[in-house]
Amino acid sequence: MASEKILNQKKEEVSKLAAEMKEAKLILLTDYRGINVTDDTTLRRDLRSAGAKYTIIKNNITRRALAECGIEGLEEKLEGPTAVVMSSEDYLEPSKIIYKFSKDNEYYTIKGGVIEGKVMTAEEIITIAKLPSRETLLSMLAGALLGNISKVAVALEQVRLQKEEAGEKVTVSVPAEEPAVVAEEPAAEANTSEEA
Repeated sequence: MASEKILNQKKEEVSKLAAEMKEAKLILLTDYRGINVTDDTTLRRDLRSAGAKYTIIKNNITRRALAECGIEGLEEKLEGPTAVVMSSEDYLEPSKIIYKFSKDNEYYTIKGGVIEGKVMTAEEIITIAKLPSRETLLSMLAGALLGNISKVAVALEQVRLQKEEAGEKVTVSVPAEEPAVVAEEPAAEANTSEEA
């Protein structure tokens, strides 16, 4: 029978893990079978650089910590070797790292996890991991907006040039704070009575 010291040690381990899980935006459970030391070291380094923590924890401890956090639905995933990936900073980048690693290592698989408090299947996590990063999405949006603004500017310039060629007055509307700019045709030289 386990001594009281060992039981207290396990309770402390569960409480510590549960506290980390409560703060985490991402909790991933992965099967790490077939991973060698070199790959494991590389994976840990990549996750650390993304602000995530990678640990091997006994399934029983993980199960109790999840229960202490009120997280249900992952109990059946805690079979066999399980690594736990957690991040309190970001969920997307660590998910991308794990997904890429699982593609390159056929035995390394995502079992399931929790993203911002929502229990998710491996398939849902993989779908999220395939999304472009926030920075990529913002640059795509900026590019699209700049492209449209450029097209509008070119179209307005063409309209202005066509009207000028036709000899019409060109009025450009600007915001209310600034006065409107009016481009007028050059005034024809008037004959003065002195020249006549």
